[in-house]
This record gives sequence, C-alpha cells and structure tokens, in this order.
Amino acid sequence: MSGIPDCIFCEVVAGRVPSRQAYAGPLVYGFHDLQPVTPVHVLLVPRAHVASVAEVTSDQAAALAEMMMAAKMVANEEGVANSGYRLVFNVGEHAGASVPHLHMHLLGGRRLSWPPG
Repeated sequence: MSGIPDCIFCEVVAGRVPSRQAYAGPLVYGFHDLQPVTPVHVLLVPRAHVASVAEVTSDQAAALAEMMMAAKMVANEEGVANSGYRLVFNVGEHAGASVPHLHMHLLGGRRLSWPPG
C-alpha cells in the first residue's frame, strides 16, 4: 500500500510512527487517538492514501466497506456496541479536518450530545 511523504497517518500505517492498534486488516488500519475526545476514540484509516471523502472514487469501495465492518468489530471489542457509538468523517477545514488522510472517528463510552458541539 502506498503512502505520501509528510502524511502522519501514512507513517502510522507503515509502522514508522507508533500507535496503539485497535484493528489491522488488509485495506484498513485502526488505532486509538492520542488526544481522545471520548473514552473510546479510535481512528480508522485506509492503508492507501486518500486525502478525504471529497477525493473518494469507486476504487475505494472495498476499503470503505472494510472501514464499516472494522468499526462494528472495534465497537464490540471496546464495549460500546450495545450502549451506542458515533462514526464521524470530517471533510474540510470548517468541519475540523486536520489531517489530509481519509479517516473515520469511532466515538463512544459516554452519552454523546446531538447536535454535536
């Protein structure tokens, strides 16, 4: 799987930046966020670099499907499947996207407000 220089998530996927693994599959890697906003905060990223949801094409269909299945598996393993969890993609600066590598946040472990603040 390919990465791009200076992409921190490509470095994590390649194992050059340490992470606490939550999921490892053929197309997706999941790891615990270093600055969690909820008790359970896992990032699920495609192993191949895609900048954001805005860049997704049909070529990423299998990776996106694996992200969803990984989220379900991680939610079970982290004990939030029954109480509930939120899956979030931030697209663009105004949405809070800070790393230009497609990633999905799995958030849980406490009651989450709606709409999100």
